[in-house]
Amino acid sequence: MELKDKVAVITGVSKGIGYHTAKQLLECGCLVFGLGRTPNDIEHPNYHFISCDVQIFTQVEQAFAHLLKQTENQLHVLINNAGLGYFGFLEDMPLSQWDEMQQTNVNGVFYCCKQALPVMKLQQAGHIINIASTAALEGMPQVAGYCASKWAVKGLSESLFREVRDFGIKVTCIYPGSVKTDFFRNSPDIKPHDYMLMPDDVARNIVYALQMPKNFHTVNLEIRPLQPKGPKNK
Repeated sequence: MELKDKVAVITGVSKGIGYHTAKQLLECGCLVFGLGRTPNDIEHPNYHFISCDVQIFTQVEQAFAHLLKQTENQLHVLINNAGLGYFGFLEDMPLSQWDEMQQTNVNGVFYCCKQALPVMKLQQAGHIINIASTAALEGMPQVAGYCASKWAVKGLSESLFREVRDFGIKVTCIYPGSVKTDFFRNSPDIKPHDYMLMPDDVARNIVYALQMPKNFHTVNLEIRPLQPKGPKNK
């Protein structure tokens, strides 16, 4: 896709992968609408922040109605990036943490896709990118709730791509390993460090997938740090 003058929506745009993806898409000439609970420091004539909690369908519905009015019903890229994780033994997990992960990581993706797809089908073109995690590929101890939510994103993405490919719409699911962001704020035993993936590098992979030719479709993209714990001594 030629990204110049295309309309892109990114959720979870306040920090991390969403923030860096927004900046890179602006450099490519996109009109970017960032959805988040808190604004960031991006100042650009083609960037518009919309306060939105993706857990709440009415807020998502209103955000898309607003941005589609601004773009005369055009939408070419949707990046479902908003997400969070809580960790610990399953029986000890508070119901509120389980619910928040499912509402954000799963329902948020569904709500945004539900708004974007009718527009993309009319255009016979579009690209949806869902940010999952390597936690969607393998079970991990004390990560059951987060894994469950990201496995749902994987299943949704792989089913959706088969539903909409005949409309010229791409669906890509990305599975990053550990990324140096504030994602680990709810896990005091894990501190972000420089051997993790850098969010701007993950964003670069997202942009690269978007720029592929029309008939080239990256369905799944697994990205991991090469040496997540640093190099080993000989």
